[in-house]
Amino acid sequence: MNFLLETLQVIVMSIYYNMEAFVQLFIPLKKKNVTGEIVLITGAGSGIGRLMAEKFAPLGVSLVLWDINQEGMKETTRLVKEKGATRVHYYLCDCSDKAEVYRVADQVKREVGDVSILINNAGIVTGKKFMDAPDSLIEKTIEVNTMAHFWTYKAFLPAMTANNHGHLVSIASSAGLIGVNGLADYCASKFAAIGFAESVALELLATGKDGVKTTIVCPYFINTGMFDGCNTKWPLLLPILDPDYVAKKIIEAILTNQVYLLLPKSMYLLMGLKNSLRWKQAALLGKYLGAFENPEHCETTSLKLILPVKLGVLLGMYLGAFNFMDAFKGRIKKEE
Repeated sequence: MNFLLETLQVIVMSIYYNMEAFVQLFIPLKKKNVTGEIVLITGAGSGIGRLMAEKFAPLGVSLVLWDINQEGMKETTRLVKEKGATRVHYYLCDCSDKAEVYRVADQVKREVGDVSILINNAGIVTGKKFMDAPDSLIEKTIEVNTMAHFWTYKAFLPAMTANNHGHLVSIASSAGLIGVNGLADYCASKFAAIGFAESVALELLATGKDGVKTTIVCPYFINTGMFDGCNTKWPLLLPILDPDYVAKKIIEAILTNQVYLLLPKSMYLLMGLKNSLRWKQAALLGKYLGAFENPEHCETTSLKLILPVKLGVLLGMYLGAFNFMDAFKGRIKKEE
């Protein structure tokens, strides 16, 4: 297509998608029916994982719970059955262990079936400055928060793409959108998780597998105990999030095929500032939001520019992002 014509098309469609996104702010999105779906939640033995399982319980799904805490999963199983779940299966699984993920995934396929909604929720945090964090904990953080997503996708995505049906959910963090003082390893793991999820989402679109949906969740502090000791400087702007509220919003995002979920809502406004701020301005804003007052634990806000998803895809296509790697060969080694 002619460069000028295609550029004009992008401009027109950009205006349309922005208007569409604005209208959708006032119109409730239609929720999909998940009856009969097989939902796997990692880190389901406590916290947000348990609460998401409870929210799914009355929706007619088969629940598959993964955790390293067997007693926690037993309690989650009891709670979800009280809330109406009739098909619940739990498995001990260390998601940082690739071999174990593949082994337990095969067991799930045999005993339950092909997972159609995968929620990567398991996560850990060291809460130490980079030079104070032991190598073993840094490695564990990356293994649990990032690499586990690779292995679960490898295990369950083939069936989804074969059926062109499914949903991949990544529970990330606002710390995956901007570096945070005192959370270098955690931020790196969440940056990677988000980049991985976005890239796979584009692969699915580029290969025509648009029936496999994706949702990336980036919340601020959640009162689950994971970030005990953290305080928010301006609670009206960035409140500590109630776990039940977060779980509810995640389920709503899944049921409406929402690609990005940022919590609280003020995050969407703050996101647009990142690419327009100079470094000193960003540092000043971080100080204003309390990012430097408790460097061992405090997480600042994320300021990533968020476009309407359709507009982001349109720009990706216009810039050739979908086909950039089609002819990739890599560097040819010279014969000695």
